[in-house]
Amino acid sequence: MDLVPAPDEPLRQPLKSVLGPATAKVMAEHLGLHTVGDLLHHYPRRYEERGQLTHLADLPLDEHVTVVAQVADARLHTFASAKAPRGKGQRLEVTITDGSGRLQLVFFGHGVHKPHKELLPGTRAMFAGKVSLFNRRLQLAHPAYELLRGDPDEPSASVESWAGALIPIYPATAKLESWKIGKAVQTVLPTAQQAADPLPDSLREGRGLVPLPEALLKIHRPQTKADIEDARSRLKWDEAFVLQVALARRRHADAQLPAVPRRPAPDGLLTAFDARLPFTLTDGQQRVSREIFDDLATSHPMHRLLQGEVGSGKTMVALRAMLAVVDAGGQAAMLAPTEVLAQQHHRSIVEMMGELAEGGMLGGSEQGTKVVLLTGSMGAAARRHALLDLATGEAGIVIGTHALIEDKVQFHDLGLVVVDEQHRFGVEQRDALRGKGKQPPHLLVMTATPIPRTVAMTVFGDLETSVLDQLPAGRSPIASHVVPAADKPHFLARAWERVREEVSNGHQAYVVCPRIGDEEDAPGRAGRKKAQQPPEETADKRPPLAVLDVADQLAKGPLQGLTVEVLHGRMHPDDKDAVMRRFAAGETDVLVATTVIEVGVNVPNATAMVIMDADRFGVSQLHQLRGRVGRGSAPGLCLLVTEMPEASPARQRLGAVAATLDGFELSRIDLEQRREGDVLGQAQSGARTSLKVLAVIEDEEIIAEAREEATAVVAADPELTRLPALRTALDALLDEEREQYLEKG
Repeated sequence: MDLVPAPDEPLRQPLKSVLGPATAKVMAEHLGLHTVGDLLHHYPRRYEERGQLTHLADLPLDEHVTVVAQVADARLHTFASAKAPRGKGQRLEVTITDGSGRLQLVFFGHGVHKPHKELLPGTRAMFAGKVSLFNRRLQLAHPAYELLRGDPDEPSASVESWAGALIPIYPATAKLESWKIGKAVQTVLPTAQQAADPLPDSLREGRGLVPLPEALLKIHRPQTKADIEDARSRLKWDEAFVLQVALARRRHADAQLPAVPRRPAPDGLLTAFDARLPFTLTDGQQRVSREIFDDLATSHPMHRLLQGEVGSGKTMVALRAMLAVVDAGGQAAMLAPTEVLAQQHHRSIVEMMGELAEGGMLGGSEQGTKVVLLTGSMGAAARRHALLDLATGEAGIVIGTHALIEDKVQFHDLGLVVVDEQHRFGVEQRDALRGKGKQPPHLLVMTATPIPRTVAMTVFGDLETSVLDQLPAGRSPIASHVVPAADKPHFLARAWERVREEVSNGHQAYVVCPRIGDEEDAPGRAGRKKAQQPPEETADKRPPLAVLDVADQLAKGPLQGLTVEVLHGRMHPDDKDAVMRRFAAGETDVLVATTVIEVGVNVPNATAMVIMDADRFGVSQLHQLRGRVGRGSAPGLCLLVTEMPEASPARQRLGAVAATLDGFELSRIDLEQRREGDVLGQAQSGARTSLKVLAVIEDEEIIAEAREEATAVVAADPELTRLPALRTALDALLDEEREQYLEKG
């Protein structure tokens, strides 16, 4: 059995005690590497092959080659350049020969000093680099080289091994090149022998995985491609398993917490509500409701994630869960990310419940309850009233923004918390609301962003998952098209005609823009925006289109004569609500908005949406936005306007969105295009992701198997007393931020 590693274990040594202080400082500040263990887990991003030895006579263009040759001559040129206007730029040209042909090598700038001293005529060396063409001659720019000393007729055996070697390329920084990181790794690599193995022996042997020290050696110094495969398979398991153990322990701890079972009364509020419904629930809604009611009836808190496509009827499922809890004598709180959405939920729930939402009021139903709204911008009197209804238990259901979390808010008996659009809420906020119950309340988290199964297992692994994947009857299909405004300006003109046609048929339209337009164009803000886009897509781009400008141009131009209004996040909440009410009532033809309409806005009469600069939105976000149309009986139309050229990655992204309405398929595409790290990092309350070799989409099997193994390990030994090395790995994973995230999950 492993002993608990001592705190001075070699892998915990600070880098500054092993490497030079300057290198250690750059590693800490720019790469977040502080200990020997951190550096050993900083894996190569890819490997260059120096290539087999090649004769100069048959060099292939654009390939990495390694040649053994002799320096024929070397010349240093000085020239003027933008960086060195006084003629201080330097270029070293070296010609080499191996008897079969000649080749030119070039070195520039600071890179000339060492080769200028070492590559003297007559010197033999091995050179490795990528063959390029310059002035119709083959050359190697800045090749790596190794001098060969000794008998010229007998190149040593090291030639073969050097040529065939795989060179690790590390994630580097401008302050520290990959090869310097490689040298630092070389220094600490012997320590890998003492790495404690977090995987239980039975698991490792049963799956034929190499031990951790061997994996670390093979990932940093592979002899063959098979070595890299062995190492990656092993290290993927470490990441998946340690993360799943953390989540399994969380689920295990939750299962020990007490909660009040909430079973709906036989002929109570829920029965009365179901009897009022003018339609039948879909099979999916009935199935998910059963899963939720089963959870609510147990004596430990429900932790469930409800994912459903835009418009799949999640709100209906959540409302029935809330009514069941009210039936059982408790209260339910629904937390929405914005005031617009909280007001919208409140309106639609009161409408769906009718007289059942007027408990205790004249004309209210016997079985009814009060449904109150609580937001930050409410007047003092209305707010006092709402708070009193919550404290006395008069209100069974409350819908609000994070104003619900404030200290002043007291519940009579909080039994269920529903969080809408979880990814917009900090974990702290979710936790603060759960702390309002006498005992931990049940928790239902809803999201309309479809999450591939593996991401759900990784990010929301402490929640059980329910999926609503069929649309209710009466929802219409949405046609989506890309409008290439730069290549085909007449397509854009036609788009505005289509909007006018929809309005003349009695419908309404949205126009979405990436920016508001009244912001000071602070360089900081612009810089931040740019950073989120792929570098190839930011070159020479005009600023994103803005709501205020576009609304003005449309009202005076192609949509003249229609009522055009604007909606954005910096408007006063009362103004926002007034605009939304007018749009919902059909008084406004076209609403020009930012993504404030992305989530939950429900206007069945709106049938068309034009998204300007669509390439500036993510795949999932476009899918969310599109879900605002086609909510009634008339078909929906979504036009994605872009100026990006046809071959660009941005256009391919938009093409993918236009080609399918399957949100799960789109979320896979989205994930494959962004690194998983972004997804996990965001969801893990911003903590930097721990995933280095595990790819959430490709490694679905490993994640699913690791989850099973982890659940079994934790069930048998919740404190992991028999697996101290696993505990150590867990502590390393759960730095404080992550620990809090999981604690509060």
